Amino acid sequence: MRASLRSARDRLVLRAVTLGFLAGWRVVGLLPEPVAHRAFRVAADGLHRRGGTGVDRLRANLRRVRPDVPPAELEVLTRDALRSYLRYWCESFRLPTWPVDDLVRRTRTVGEHHVRDAHRAGQGVVVPLPHMANWDWAGAWACATGMPLWTVAERLRPERLYDEVLAYRQTLGMEILPLTGADAALPRLEAWVRRGGLVCLLADRDLSRTSVEVQLCGTPARMPCGPAVLARRTGAPMVPVTLHYVDADLVVTFHPPVPHAEGADGLVTMMQAVADAFTSALREHPQDWHMMQQVFAEGPAPR
Repeated sequence: MRASLRSARDRLVLRAVTLGFLAGWRVVGLLPEPVAHRAFRVAADGLHRRGGTGVDRLRANLRRVRPDVPPAELEVLTRDALRSYLRYWCESFRLPTWPVDDLVRRTRTVGEHHVRDAHRAGQGVVVPLPHMANWDWAGAWACATGMPLWTVAERLRPERLYDEVLAYRQTLGMEILPLTGADAALPRLEAWVRRGGLVCLLADRDLSRTSVEVQLCGTPARMPCGPAVLARRTGAPMVPVTLHYVDADLVVTFHPPVPHAEGADGLVTMMQAVADAFTSALREHPQDWHMMQQVFAEGPAPR
């Protein structure tokens, strides 16, 4: 009896989430931008006041990034990270109707030549990036400026929600491959990179069994080695990218390419270089890291 009630409740929750996302894509884009952002900011503050498992995990992750901050400042940082996360969703709901010229104008770049020069020369590029600021916005910018990209997405429940997210990102110009439940993504990504294509992979959380241990912000963490494997197989440069907000704009920072290294230890070396690039960005812009899942190895967090 309890199992059937739990199953019915889960179905209702999934249906409510799906309807919420569908309403977001259809309604939020119609609101004036200041009104939409104000509403999501209020929602973020409410989420912070209520707390819960995801908020607790975000706070714990931020404590690893900035172990020097006192508790009161950590709470402000957690609230600001939730505001940034809800801003991501507000913008994502609006992106399909966002004028391309405005999107490009509000995108600032640092070190863009690390990717642009290789792409112009017909060379594929592998870009690992963290869950910072708005990676969908960055992908839309890349596609709008002549660099169509492929990426991999975690399969969501229910299936209708996954299909909607897939269609949404395709409207931005991206080709999305499912992480599970279809043909293996790596061979298709490899073929795309060999044809001179750009592949962007979120790499600050392990979603597979092929992760390696690295030091992220001075703490052991597991990161997927897929970006390094893909770069080595194709000979393509691997260029870490990090993101943060400045007022109404998005800043996309392209870090120097990671040198290739051979062997199993080479994968660790390459992903450690990615983790080092992420570390520098996370410590400088921790409020724009939206990580509400476990990343770091368990153990007492610094106080």
